[in-house]
Amino acid sequence: MSAPELPFFVYGTLRPGEVNHDLLLRGRTLREEPARLAGAVLYQGPGYPYAVEEPGGTVAGELVTPLPRAYARLLAELDRLEEYVPGDPRNLYERVEREVALPSVTVATDGDEEGEEGAVLGSGAPVVRAWVYVAAPAVADRLRARGKLIESGDWLTRR
Repeated sequence: MSAPELPFFVYGTLRPGEVNHDLLLRGRTLREEPARLAGAVLYQGPGYPYAVEEPGGTVAGELVTPLPRAYARLLAELDRLEEYVPGDPRNLYERVEREVALPSVTVATDGDEEGEEGAVLGSGAPVVRAWVYVAAPAVADRLRARGKLIESGDWLTRR
């Protein structure tokens, strides 16, 4: 069975302005939009981060929707970049399906019965299923024991 064609949540070197974005994503996406992954924290890796699943944490990144014609090749290239082989116990990362939240949307009305302008009608963060590369279990255990946590949950603020 083949993997579903989900968008990707990227949080490190694949983000806009980072080294692998131009190499792998430029010109191959329909959309790239800010998003957040709940239930994970970021650890510093050797030049790249690891998302480690952890209740209460949040990781900042982008939701990347590939062009349909580029999807299969891009998936294979991202798996290769992350050295991910399904079922291989030596993986550094696992590709998992998770929910990510897009920024909250607030809808303003033209006014209500009392004549108030711009009343908030409703808000909420849309949630989308996406592929995320998270630290494989053995790597996650090592990072929890002695890794360097990126407190902000945002790779771009690590410097």
